[in-house]
Amino acid sequence: MSFLTDLLNNRPLIISATSWLVAGVLKMFVELKVNKKFVLSRIVGAGGMPSSHTSTVVALTIALGFYEGLGSGSFALAVIFAIIVIHDATGVRLETGKQAKVLNTMMFESKAFEDLDFEKQLKEYVGHTPLQALIGALVGILVACFMICVVYK
Repeated sequence: MSFLTDLLNNRPLIISATSWLVAGVLKMFVELKVNKKFVLSRIVGAGGMPSSHTSTVVALTIALGFYEGLGSGSFALAVIFAIIVIHDATGVRLETGKQAKVLNTMMFESKAFEDLDFEKQLKEYVGHTPLQALIGALVGILVACFMICVVYK
């Protein structure tokens, strides 16, 4: 029982998970507004506005800085982890999505690939634009500050 209690009392974990959920729900509503489609899987899917990955790591970093101190090893690890995650989302994964879009067009619209059996399209929403990452970071900041100052006051 101690394991579950410890897990549920881990404020940085709860704050970052809440930020991930908030960003995912926002992503679902943005999809509804922009594309006029209700897609429940946007809550957990990669890519889109805002970046839930960025939101999660920024909220975690703020929570660890607040609870463990800016000089702690945990905070240092979280900062480096956040930089890597955000760089990957706006760099490698964004380019992967662009390549998937080109490949999907080639595979499904070109007669050159008629004899090949493609079961499904490649995922095109895997990365984030810098704006999507920035909004995700703002969500992470707001959620972390709200939970630290209001929920866990």
